Amino acid sequence: MLQLEHFHFDLDFEYPFTTHKGTKTCQPTLVVSLGLGALRGYGEAPAINYYNVTVEGMQAVLEKNRNMIQRYALTDPQRFWHFLHHLIPGENFLIAALDIAGWDLFAQIRRQPLYHLLGLKWENMPLTDYTIGMGSAAEMVTKMNAHPWPVYKVKMGRPDDIDLLRALRANTDKPFRVDANEGWTFEEAKALLPELQRLGVTLVEQPLDRNAGEEMKALKRISPLPLFADESCREEKDVQKCMEGFHGINIKLTKCGGITPAVRMIKEAKQLGLKVMMGSMNESTIGSAAIAHLSPLLDEMDADGPLLLKEDVAEGLKYDNGAVLVNNRPGLGVRFWGGKRLKTTA
Repeated sequence: MLQLEHFHFDLDFEYPFTTHKGTKTCQPTLVVSLGLGALRGYGEAPAINYYNVTVEGMQAVLEKNRNMIQRYALTDPQRFWHFLHHLIPGENFLIAALDIAGWDLFAQIRRQPLYHLLGLKWENMPLTDYTIGMGSAAEMVTKMNAHPWPVYKVKMGRPDDIDLLRALRANTDKPFRVDANEGWTFEEAKALLPELQRLGVTLVEQPLDRNAGEEMKALKRISPLPLFADESCREEKDVQKCMEGFHGINIKLTKCGGITPAVRMIKEAKQLGLKVMMGSMNESTIGSAAIAHLSPLLDEMDADGPLLLKEDVAEGLKYDNGAVLVNNRPGLGVRFWGGKRLKTTA
């Protein structure tokens, strides 16, 4: 019988984190634990208000379904995901946390690092970016200079944010990625993209509203930069829809429901000729480790959650000039502290 535990943390950001969708100073997150004997597998789901997901809501669903989950015989993580998908339909964030924990526990049972259990070799991993949230030019330059990194993601939401990008460019020669979080109109994006290219931007995430399908198709035809879907690509059913409007997709484990559907999405995207990024929802080391174990499958990676947070709940993941390094302990390889701690190292 599985032993289920869950924990609520509010993890402070190093800096207030501002995007087109708002500002937050801490990241509420749910950590779940699935135990079998002496082994414990861990998963994480950060709460995101614009998806109407709260930690308290996820915990309530967990308690309502505690007995069913604990009675499940974990013989195959993929079957466990299908069980959860039918038990708590529509609860993708919570399903993701449980799915990650299930994979972590199962890999420990098999005494293998998760990436090895998934049949992957630890090679050809992309570097992760470091995200610069919106703010004044001085604030954004300060954040960037405090975190020397080989590639930066810059949050934008207004056409005049191009001046902020120019200020950043004056202080680094490193490549930029831009994430508009649905913040531009078609005409704004059309005018901005050539200038972004001149400023050393290598890709743009979600320039238009996720419902602007026809405009995205038109924008893709004229864009000098690769366009990646984020809000337009939540679940498996969205992958094929993104093919005509984007050059790639950004998969979020929490949005799609965990590792199990993410692997299927990656496979489908590559068959359709789409590039694949996996993105952060400001997860701690636990959720970020799950992303890292899938990194051999990715073209781009945004797994900088622990770099943005002032606090963490586990150890087992290292960052080295953009490289995200897991250890070779079984499962995710993380050690949960049972509480949050201030970080002492980057």
